[in-house]
Amino acid sequence: MADQPLVLGIETSCDETGVGIVRGETLLVDAIASSVDEHARFGGVVPEVASRAHLEAMVPTIERACTTAGIGLRDLDAVAVTSGPGLAGALMVGVASAKALALALGVPLYGVNHLASHVAVDIVEHGPLPEPTLALLVSGGHSSLLLVPDVTHDVRSLGSTIDDAAGEAFDKVARVLGLPFPGGPHIDRAAGEGQVVIDFPRGLTTGRDLERHRFDFSFSGLKTAVARWVQAREASGQPVPVADVAASFQEAVTDVLTRKAVLACREHGVEHLQVGGGVAANSRLRAMARERCEAAGIELRVPRPGLCTDNGAMVAALGAQLVLKGRSPSDLSLPADSSMPVTLVQS
Repeated sequence: MADQPLVLGIETSCDETGVGIVRGETLLVDAIASSVDEHARFGGVVPEVASRAHLEAMVPTIERACTTAGIGLRDLDAVAVTSGPGLAGALMVGVASAKALALALGVPLYGVNHLASHVAVDIVEHGPLPEPTLALLVSGGHSSLLLVPDVTHDVRSLGSTIDDAAGEAFDKVARVLGLPFPGGPHIDRAAGEGQVVIDFPRGLTTGRDLERHRFDFSFSGLKTAVARWVQAREASGQPVPVADVAASFQEAVTDVLTRKAVLACREHGVEHLQVGGGVAANSRLRAMARERCEAAGIELRVPRPGLCTDNGAMVAALGAQLVLKGRSPSDLSLPADSSMPVTLVQS
């Protein structure tokens, strides 16, 4: 195997069929086939539709990735795949495809954790991760604070969502405001035209809630508060200021996320914060994280927006790190684990 292993990564945890190819710590290609338009009319991701879309997109996306990278499948040193967490059926498509590819090529297979992959992808953007790094991962299904001494085998959970994740709250509030699915980009866009004039609640940030759930997140109450505010406005016959509601809601979410992330860095003596996951593409979250990290003397690392959402590059990046650090490959009996714990980096 070469000093800079050539690794192909497959991501199918939700509605994106992602295939990335990484050589060592250099990203060669990140190919995506998204089925988001097929889910939009339902207002959310339909697991069966996602699984079928992965089946149809897998081979063409792998072929496109190899062509773009200028490599052949026989050039690969390893195959990595998201084995969890995620939608069970969607994961099965990716895992089965990766097994077939690794077996046919005679190369090692690495089943990796979706959340750890979101941390590892920053390596191809900004170089090796400082050890330790504190990671704030925010997406449709997860809001997590992780202490990461070594992304290939030591990821520790400091806190997570106890109800709605941040991305899920964005989608639900967007629906209340009559904005399309997925809600994150549309709320971000609307918020740019509004002002923060409504003081929506910040869950688990004061008193006993903060003591008991110091690094946990809760956005269900915020989502409900927005819905009731809008309902009251409509009941009184007044127009709903969509841009102002979007801006105020977004401010509440990003305030909580960044406040707890900086607090975790301080209390654990970590000088580097990495923000990842789909919600990390949000412009206000990126700006507030930058402001608060600068004030606290913390170095902030955030991948470009295209690497924050689900993609194959992040899986390939983690797979390459596992190869480089000599971690043992996964067995071909590798399962798809929809509830894979974040502390388990590799299956």
